[in-house]
Amino acid sequence: MNRRQLLIGLAVLAVSMTGQAQAQNSGDLAKKLLEAASPLGDRILGKSDAPVVMIEYASATCPHCAEFHQTVLPQIKTEYIDTGKVRFIFREFPLDQVALGAFMLMRCIPQDKYFATLDLMFRRQSVWTKGNPADGLFQVMTMAGMDKAGFEACIKDKDLAKTIIDSTKKARDDFGIKG
Repeated sequence: MNRRQLLIGLAVLAVSMTGQAQAQNSGDLAKKLLEAASPLGDRILGKSDAPVVMIEYASATCPHCAEFHQTVLPQIKTEYIDTGKVRFIFREFPLDQVALGAFMLMRCIPQDKYFATLDLMFRRQSVWTKGNPADGLFQVMTMAGMDKAGFEACIKDKDLAKTIIDSTKKARDDFGIKG
Protein backbone atom coordinates (compact mmCIF):
# COMPACT_ATOMS: atom_id res chain seq x y z
CA MET A 1 0.00 0.00 0.00
CA ASN A 2 1.41 3.38 -0.96
CA ARG A 3 0.94 6.73 0.80
CA ARG A 4 -1.79 7.84 -1.59
CA GLN A 5 -3.84 4.69 -1.00
CA LEU A 6 -3.41 5.09 2.74
CA LEU A 7 -4.59 8.71 2.66
CA ILE A 8 -7.61 7.79 0.55
CA GLY A 9 -8.42 4.94 2.89
CA LEU A 10 -8.19 7.20 5.92
CA ALA A 11 -10.37 9.85 4.27
CA VAL A 12 -13.01 7.25 3.36
CA LEU A 13 -12.83 5.79 6.88
CA ALA A 14 -13.34 9.24 8.39
CA VAL A 15 -16.35 9.84 6.16
CA SER A 16 -17.71 6.40 6.98
CA MET A 17 -17.24 6.88 10.72
CA THR A 18 -19.06 10.19 10.60
CA GLY A 19 -21.96 8.59 8.78
CA GLN A 20 -22.22 5.35 10.76
CA ALA A 21 -20.38 4.47 13.98
CA GLN A 22 -20.69 7.88 15.58
CA ALA A 23 -24.11 8.73 14.19
CA GLN A 24 -25.99 8.91 17.46
CA ASN A 25 -23.39 10.92 19.40
CA SER A 26 -22.37 13.12 16.54
CA GLY A 27 -25.81 13.68 15.05
CA ASP A 28 -26.17 17.03 16.77
CA LEU A 29 -22.58 17.98 15.97
CA ALA A 30 -23.02 17.00 12.32
CA LYS A 31 -26.20 19.06 12.12
CA LYS A 32 -24.43 22.05 13.69
CA LEU A 33 -21.49 21.66 11.30
CA LEU A 34 -23.82 21.63 8.31
CA GLU A 35 -25.59 24.72 9.61
CA ALA A 36 -22.29 26.55 10.25
CA ALA A 37 -21.86 27.68 6.66
CA SER A 38 -20.13 30.97 6.12
CA PRO A 39 -22.44 33.91 5.49
CA LEU A 40 -20.70 33.88 2.10
CA GLY A 41 -22.11 30.40 1.47
CA ASP A 42 -20.41 27.04 1.23
CA ARG A 43 -18.56 25.85 -1.85
CA ILE A 44 -19.92 22.41 -2.66
CA LEU A 45 -19.18 19.52 -4.99
CA GLY A 46 -21.64 16.66 -5.40
CA LYS A 47 -25.32 16.02 -5.08
CA SER A 48 -27.31 17.72 -2.35
CA ASP A 49 -28.95 14.39 -1.46
CA ALA A 50 -25.73 12.36 -1.20
CA PRO A 51 -25.91 10.02 1.82
CA VAL A 52 -22.54 11.17 3.20
CA VAL A 53 -21.29 14.72 3.68
CA MET A 54 -17.58 15.46 3.91
CA ILE A 55 -16.56 18.91 5.17
CA GLU A 56 -13.02 20.15 4.70
CA TYR A 57 -11.62 23.17 6.51
CA ALA A 58 -8.39 24.17 4.75
CA SER A 59 -5.85 26.95 4.58
CA ALA A 60 -4.55 28.17 1.23
CA THR A 61 -0.97 28.15 2.51
CA CYS A 62 -1.08 24.72 4.17
CA PRO A 63 1.17 22.26 2.29
CA HIS A 64 -0.80 19.29 3.65
CA CYS A 65 -4.00 20.80 2.27
CA ALA A 66 -2.33 21.26 -1.12
CA GLU A 67 -1.13 17.64 -1.04
CA PHE A 68 -4.65 16.45 -0.25
CA HIS A 69 -6.14 18.49 -3.10
CA GLN A 70 -3.56 17.26 -5.58
CA THR A 71 -3.35 13.58 -4.69
CA VAL A 72 -6.33 12.42 -2.63
CA LEU A 73 -9.35 14.59 -3.49
CA PRO A 74 -9.28 13.74 -7.23
CA GLN A 75 -9.76 10.05 -6.43
CA ILE A 76 -12.43 10.76 -3.80
CA LYS A 77 -14.15 12.96 -6.37
CA THR A 78 -14.08 10.24 -9.03
CA GLU A 79 -15.13 7.38 -6.77
CA TYR A 80 -17.51 9.05 -4.35
CA ILE A 81 -18.50 12.62 -5.24
CA ASP A 82 -19.13 12.10 -8.97
CA THR A 83 -21.08 8.90 -8.25
CA GLY A 84 -23.46 10.64 -5.86
CA LYS A 85 -22.20 8.92 -2.70
CA VAL A 86 -20.58 11.98 -1.10
CA ARG A 87 -21.29 15.69 -0.99
CA PHE A 88 -18.03 17.60 -0.43
CA ILE A 89 -18.15 20.96 1.33
CA PHE A 90 -15.07 23.17 1.27
CA ARG A 91 -14.70 25.85 3.93
CA GLU A 92 -11.95 28.43 4.10
CA PHE A 93 -9.84 28.29 7.25
CA PRO A 94 -6.92 30.70 6.71
CA LEU A 95 -4.03 30.18 9.10
CA ASP A 96 -2.22 33.38 8.15
CA GLN A 97 -2.67 36.70 6.34
CA VAL A 98 -1.49 35.31 3.00
CA ALA A 99 -4.10 32.54 3.13
CA LEU A 100 -6.74 35.10 4.11
CA GLY A 101 -5.85 37.17 1.04
CA ALA A 102 -5.96 34.09 -1.19
CA PHE A 103 -9.43 33.16 0.06
CA MET A 104 -10.67 36.71 -0.28
CA LEU A 105 -9.62 36.59 -3.92
CA MET A 106 -11.33 33.21 -4.36
CA ARG A 107 -14.56 34.76 -3.10
CA CYS A 108 -14.33 37.51 -5.73
CA ILE A 109 -14.43 35.17 -8.73
CA PRO A 110 -17.59 33.61 -10.15
CA GLN A 111 -18.73 30.61 -8.10
CA ASP A 112 -18.55 28.30 -11.12
CA LYS A 113 -14.79 28.96 -11.32
CA TYR A 114 -14.15 28.39 -7.62
CA PHE A 115 -13.01 24.76 -7.59
CA ALA A 116 -10.94 24.97 -10.77
CA THR A 117 -9.18 28.03 -9.39
CA LEU A 118 -8.78 26.41 -5.96
CA ASP A 119 -7.17 23.43 -7.68
CA LEU A 120 -4.80 25.73 -9.57
CA MET A 121 -4.01 27.67 -6.41
CA PHE A 122 -3.07 24.48 -4.55
CA ARG A 123 -1.08 23.09 -7.50
CA ARG A 124 0.93 26.33 -7.68
CA GLN A 125 1.15 26.89 -3.93
CA SER A 126 4.90 26.29 -3.76
CA VAL A 127 5.36 29.07 -6.34
CA TRP A 128 3.00 31.82 -5.17
CA THR A 129 3.82 31.45 -1.47
CA LYS A 130 7.47 32.32 -2.14
CA GLY A 131 8.73 35.88 -2.49
CA ASN A 132 5.84 38.27 -3.03
CA PRO A 133 2.65 36.17 -2.72
CA ALA A 134 0.51 38.96 -4.20
CA ASP A 135 2.32 38.65 -7.55
CA GLY A 136 1.86 34.88 -7.62
CA LEU A 137 -1.76 35.10 -6.57
CA PHE A 138 -2.41 37.71 -9.23
CA GLN A 139 -1.11 35.26 -11.86
CA VAL A 140 -3.46 32.55 -10.55
CA MET A 141 -6.42 34.93 -10.43
CA THR A 142 -5.85 36.23 -13.97
CA MET A 143 -6.29 32.64 -15.13
CA ALA A 144 -9.73 32.81 -13.50
CA GLY A 145 -10.50 36.01 -15.41
CA MET A 146 -9.75 38.60 -12.73
CA ASP A 147 -8.14 41.84 -13.85
CA LYS A 148 -5.80 44.11 -11.85
CA ALA A 149 -8.59 46.47 -10.77
CA GLY A 150 -10.73 43.57 -9.55
CA PHE A 151 -7.72 42.08 -7.75
CA GLU A 152 -6.94 45.35 -5.97
CA ALA A 153 -10.57 46.02 -5.01
CA CYS A 154 -11.07 42.50 -3.69
CA ILE A 155 -7.90 42.39 -1.60
CA LYS A 156 -8.89 45.71 0.05
CA ASP A 157 -12.44 44.59 0.95
CA LYS A 158 -12.41 44.82 4.76
CA ASP A 159 -15.95 43.45 5.10
CA LEU A 160 -14.99 40.33 3.12
CA ALA A 161 -11.88 39.86 5.27
CA LYS A 162 -13.93 40.22 8.47
CA THR A 163 -16.51 37.69 7.28
CA ILE A 164 -13.84 35.08 6.51
CA ILE A 165 -12.04 35.76 9.81
CA ASP A 166 -15.31 35.49 11.75
CA SER A 167 -16.17 32.18 10.05
CA THR A 168 -12.71 30.85 10.92
CA LYS A 169 -13.12 31.96 14.52
CA LYS A 170 -16.54 30.29 14.71
CA ALA A 171 -15.13 27.00 13.40
CA ARG A 172 -12.30 27.20 15.93
CA ASP A 173 -14.51 28.15 18.88
CA ASP A 174 -17.60 26.05 18.18
CA PHE A 175 -16.05 22.91 16.71
CA GLY A 176 -12.43 22.90 17.82
CA ILE A 177 -11.12 23.15 14.26
CA LYS A 178 -7.40 23.88 14.45
CA GLY A 179 -6.16 23.38 10.95
